[in-house]
Amino acid sequence: MSTEGGERSGRPKEFVTDENIKKIHKVILNYRKLKLNEIADTLKISTQRVHHIIHEYLDLVPNDYFLLTYLKTMLAGKNFSSNEEVIVETEAYFEAKDKSNYKNGIEKMEAHYNQCIIVDGNYVE
Repeated sequence: MSTEGGERSGRPKEFVTDENIKKIHKVILNYRKLKLNEIADTLKISTQRVHHIIHEYLDLVPNDYFLLTYLKTMLAGKNFSSNEEVIVETEAYFEAKDKSNYKNGIEKMEAHYNQCIIVDGNYVE
């Protein structure tokens, strides 16, 4: 046995690559109910690294996945000629939401985050 830093078998040290960041982002947007361990198994990296990439590089939290999905559905198929038109449409979407929708969503977050703690962060849904 040696304490020298020689070649080792196993995974490479660098997991945070542009390619992995793009892959994780695409997976989340397309399959938002996947768990961290399913994403990790697909990419052959640890669940901790997937979690790190999601929160540090993609700056997403679980509620972003749902918000983006509903907004994406609302905007699908529409054509806009300017950024201002997109902004107006997006603001109208949020204004049309009943305020209780946000209150209920915030109240549900507690149960969601408790679930994340129970499964040691191995939860994306």
